[in-house]
Amino acid sequence: MEERWSTEHVLSLAPDAASRKAAGKLSSPAPWSGTGTDGAALWGECRGSGRTPYRTVIELATPAYQCSCPSRKFPCKHALGLLLLWSGAPEAVPTGEAADWAAEWLRARRERAEKRAAPPADPEAARRRAERRGARVAAGAAELRLRLADRIRHGLADQSTAGPWEEVAARMVDAQAPGLATRVRELDTLPEERLLAEYAMLHLLATAATRIDELPPELAATVRARVGYTLDAAEVLTGPTVRDRWLVLGSRDTADERLTTRRVWLRGAKTGRPALLLAFGRPGQAPDLALPTGHLLEAELAYHPGARPLRAALGTRYGAPEPGPAAPPAGLTVAEAVAGYGTAVADDPWLDSWPTVLAGVVPVRAPDGWHLTDGHHTVPVRTSAVPEAALWRLVAVSTGRPLTVFGEYGHQGFAPVTAWSAEHRPVGLSSS
Repeated sequence: MEERWSTEHVLSLAPDAASRKAAGKLSSPAPWSGTGTDGAALWGECRGSGRTPYRTVIELATPAYQCSCPSRKFPCKHALGLLLLWSGAPEAVPTGEAADWAAEWLRARRERAEKRAAPPADPEAARRRAERRGARVAAGAAELRLRLADRIRHGLADQSTAGPWEEVAARMVDAQAPGLATRVRELDTLPEERLLAEYAMLHLLATAATRIDELPPELAATVRARVGYTLDAAEVLTGPTVRDRWLVLGSRDTADERLTTRRVWLRGAKTGRPALLLAFGRPGQAPDLALPTGHLLEAELAYHPGARPLRAALGTRYGAPEPGPAAPPAGLTVAEAVAGYGTAVADDPWLDSWPTVLAGVVPVRAPDGWHLTDGHHTVPVRTSAVPEAALWRLVAVSTGRPLTVFGEYGHQGFAPVTAWSAEHRPVGLSSS
């Protein structure tokens, strides 16, 4: 990995603005000593307020970080500063063998990765555990069907039987079906006009969960994912991979009290296939994965199985992200986007949205909310997913002229993520 990251790429890893500012002060050679790189990792010692310098090491492929400083931010300012130094002043980070303390951390990471990728020690025990979980999930799904039927039998307007769904959600957790639990909890927050539709979709999913073995393999994989079965990236990468030059269409971070989730959407330059990468971080910490919007990354992806594959695991990278094409990506009309989402839903009935690039649309604010129009058809903007300030930024980028906009289109509207200005520069819209 001889290609250096851009400053934009490095700063996109920062957990907050304060970290970006502090890292800038550590991006010169002055506070650093013992820096080096072997093409796959960086390391160095940074002078701090104490007598002992802070030891920082970074694995570039993931990336992953380790620093002896007491900061709880991840990555810390020292890791960001070292990356900025490597990016802007290559001569300050010479090529060589890793220092002993850095080599030990890198070796331990490799050993843990190999252990995770190793097959289970007892395949028969793993099979029995899978069977037990399958039985629990089926029992939980059958109970959920009864609860939903009971609500419908009494009528949605009858509040005598209506109560919090938290108890039922807890039962789904006990049944090892966290996906069902999440959808059940959402019932308490939905407006009445949407309840019947959600009851129907949840009943369909619960029914499918009791009959997974009877479904076609692709649909069965979709149902498993919706119910809450997970696959490790290492497991997914043992399957077929797709090598392409992937255009980074955009990214969005969402956070709750448990973790920060980063979604990164890609499109294959040759295959045209969309892909979604997910990365997670602890609260207050940026996830490891950071790919600059508008750049191209040559890499192998492995798709999670499903009737409509979208989520993927990032495999081998062939170099660092490079600046993408000067023109914005090819897009669809609003009518074509609606048809495309309909085709996707035919494969996966529980699909809330599908990544879509709209071409030639203008943002409009009307009495009933925000919309995007191409002059022939209009799509509402899902304002619950986009800050108000970001929508005004979209207006400023447009200045009344048609734009290319990437986002997620679904039955609740379009959630914009990235817009391309008249100068074809991508502008992120996922934050305020």
